[in-house]
Amino acid sequence: MAPRRIALLGAESTGKSTLADALARRYGTLWVPEYLREFVEVHARVPREDDQGGIARTQRERELLLARDARVRDFLFVDTTPLMTAVYSRIYWGRVPPDLLALEAAHDYAWTLVAAPDLPWVPDGLQRESEEVRQRVHAQLLAVLDERRIPFTLLTGELEDRLRQVEALIGPPR
Repeated sequence: MAPRRIALLGAESTGKSTLADALARRYGTLWVPEYLREFVEVHARVPREDDQGGIARTQRERELLLARDARVRDFLFVDTTPLMTAVYSRIYWGRVPPDLLALEAAHDYAWTLVAAPDLPWVPDGLQRESEEVRQRVHAQLLAVLDERRIPFTLLTGELEDRLRQVEALIGPPR
């Protein structure tokens, strides 16, 4: 049986990676790290518009590959999806290329969780810009989810608060 994939979305510096790791440990499964972070480290730069499709495809490919891993139990926690890449395309370039729109439209997760921007903003080298951008990205993300009629749960508070919110939604670990 395939695991139920859970999308963790949110703007920069909202604790997605920390939450994904904690959830995977709590539920005895794996999580899919955000490929964008690796891209920025490897290329020593932020993505350009023409990088966006490849970033989204790589993220999705890694997710689908891990979903078949024997170590994945009931859930696979996915630290961002192509939908987030498309949100950033809207913010930075005012448009989303057709190939990325198709990946965004394929948002097919058992649950979509959105990390609220209520944790302190922390600079992180090239990947994080500012609190103002974080707020713009959060607003754009909520607008896209509403426009696409994708149900989501907004997670708030510190890590333990968020873990409790997820457990109330998907059930306790087995």
